[in-house]
Amino acid sequence: MVVVPVYNLILAPGASIYMNLDQVKRSATDKNITAGERIVLIVAKENININDLNENSFYPVGISGTITEVNRQGYVLLHLGYRVNVENIEVRPDHTISLSMTRRHDIEDLPLADEERKLNELVEEIRRFASNFEWGDSIDYWLNQISTLGMAASAMSPWLDEPNEKRYAILAEDSRAKRADLIEEMLYGFLEVGRITNEAMTSQQEDHQKMYREQAIKRQMEHLQKELDEMHPENITDIRKFEQKIAESGMNETARKEADKVLNRLKQEGQQSAESGMLYDYLDFITGLSWKKEEAVEIDLEQARRILDEDHYGLSKVKDRIVQQIAVMNLKKQQSGSILLFVGAPGTGKTSIGKSIARALGREYVRVSLGGVHDESDIRGHRRTYIGAMPGRIMDGIQKSGVSNPVVVLDEVDKLSDSFHGSPASALLEVLDPEQNNTFTDHYMNVPYDLSDVLFICTANTADTIPEPLLNRMEVIQFSGYTPIEKLQIAKRHLVPKSMETMGIGPDQMEVTDDALRTLISEYTMEAGVRGLRKRIDNLSRIFAVKVASDPSEKFVVTPEILREEIEDRPVKHDQVLKDPRPGVVTGLAWTPVGGEILYIETMFTKGKGDIIITGQLGDVMKESARIAVSLVKTLFPDKANKFSENDLHIHVPEGAVPKDGPSAGIALTTALSSLVTGHAVDPHIAMTGEVALRGAVTPIGGLPEKLMAAERAGITKVFIPEENDFDLKDVADEVKEKIDIELVSTVAEVLSKTGITAAAGTAA
Repeated sequence: MVVVPVYNLILAPGASIYMNLDQVKRSATDKNITAGERIVLIVAKENININDLNENSFYPVGISGTITEVNRQGYVLLHLGYRVNVENIEVRPDHTISLSMTRRHDIEDLPLADEERKLNELVEEIRRFASNFEWGDSIDYWLNQISTLGMAASAMSPWLDEPNEKRYAILAEDSRAKRADLIEEMLYGFLEVGRITNEAMTSQQEDHQKMYREQAIKRQMEHLQKELDEMHPENITDIRKFEQKIAESGMNETARKEADKVLNRLKQEGQQSAESGMLYDYLDFITGLSWKKEEAVEIDLEQARRILDEDHYGLSKVKDRIVQQIAVMNLKKQQSGSILLFVGAPGTGKTSIGKSIARALGREYVRVSLGGVHDESDIRGHRRTYIGAMPGRIMDGIQKSGVSNPVVVLDEVDKLSDSFHGSPASALLEVLDPEQNNTFTDHYMNVPYDLSDVLFICTANTADTIPEPLLNRMEVIQFSGYTPIEKLQIAKRHLVPKSMETMGIGPDQMEVTDDALRTLISEYTMEAGVRGLRKRIDNLSRIFAVKVASDPSEKFVVTPEILREEIEDRPVKHDQVLKDPRPGVVTGLAWTPVGGEILYIETMFTKGKGDIIITGQLGDVMKESARIAVSLVKTLFPDKANKFSENDLHIHVPEGAVPKDGPSAGIALTTALSSLVTGHAVDPHIAMTGEVALRGAVTPIGGLPEKLMAAERAGITKVFIPEENDFDLKDVADEVKEKIDIELVSTVAEVLSKTGITAAAGTAA
């Protein structure tokens, strides 16, 4: 007798099943398996390796059978007889199994007629199920061999998706009626699931065939339409053009869905509908955008530096930062980097250098002017529900550039203003945030667009009016004013040749001498940049264009004398150092949007009751500095304090028509009042700038390069600046530092000592 362990089979009395010969031999002591040999099948609880089987690995009910056939294909046919109770199972080292068993009797509660009826119904159900398949006719022979429900269950066992426990339950059931019910439930359930699956597959196959047919027809139509379009390109419809553009655009999935939806609306409504114009404009805009990411290209740093030097003279700090940015982009294989904010006076080259950066990178250039923008829709666009809706300035500029990675210069970001239409500066937060702008959504487009490859450059005259959240997203680069020497080189290399070319004057017809340019710079301009100088040169070129037109053969040389004769405008008046020093008057330095200027702090006592009169259109901050200066002087010179109570103090800062504000005049105000109360006049060739604290400390200020250039231009020989501004001296031109003695101070007492004013001993430092 051979004991063979099995798993996941339905075993029923009277059934015939096939088993692998090797599986039977593995469990037999005598490996010569022959027909007629008795066999017992016991059911394993788990599907584990034969090496791991033990006496507890089996259910207590098995089945006895006989080997009826051993075929050449390596299989044995078993005929299953009666069920048995298995006991005393022993798994030997050679994997053979011994056991003791007793026959397990069935409860005969199923009449033969009922069993035959159930079997016939099941066979017919199987036959109907099989008729849905191509192999249905070949199953009749197999069905004719089935004589019991157990045989049907065992035969279909390999295809049933039932757990081992449920299969064993059929073998363990003593009641033949209940066993028949379990078999029917299992087999009918399998047939119903198979029928539903087949219906679903048939339906799906029909859908697929319909879809394939539809696609084939569409491809054929597209092929025919393409041939017609090639034969008559002038007759291509707008719908067809948009279909081609959408297919070739490389849009992201969201954008493609929106474009297809709008195109379908245009198809349905026709070109005569009221909305066709809006739908056409939208499709024209969205298909005109470049959706394909450009590959990062290696930029030659030397060539980039050469281009920047060709277009702009000076600005070495700015150029170094731009080259650094390009180097980082090369190393990281990225299209963009930090958002740069160029801050400086008008005419210092902030906007034009953006065009040079685009040329150095080999990219398209887009300029977006934000001056005076007060509507959020100018940045984010209008929703298409509005009449006259249009995209925002950002996306409009990118669409016109035709690429996805242009250099975009956002001009005058400090001139943005809020209104009831929203905050444009807040809308820019997403545009300029590298963590967010890869999914920027313009209201007009209503689909995300990737701005991460765009190199944004912002310009402003001052950073003071830019909201802090927006300013934090940008790296500020200061544009200092040009020195006279730099202006001369800019005029010679760029402004004069360009102006002559614009006016149609050849290089052999007019020459502007260096002395004439120096005169133009010093006497007819007052600015940190070169915008006013360019206007003067253009005016000069127009004047001589008349002479050249009258006598083209003559070459005109412009000297300072000829310049003064030809230009009718009066020379610009610059503040110069006072000739005579006076007590109570001190030279200060100021920053303005067009560069630096010197100013005079004038103080005077008049008969009165101790009032303080402040004139010259001073702002609140400067008025506070004046009050701090008064308190400091009273402390520094206690023996002179009665002058403030017995007289009115008048503080004036010319020019009276020009508004002035800021804390940097604090040191000049304190020195002027000290000079007034002591009667000691301060040398007007000495200028000073710095904020003053009530404790007597001199604290740092801004705009130092512009202020020192103004001092040099006005003839100042010595300037006092806060000690903490020492780091800013690297931004000051060498020619300015060579002409001015710059001294660092940290306290008011130190300033007074260096100007010859002595404070009372033991007073505030």
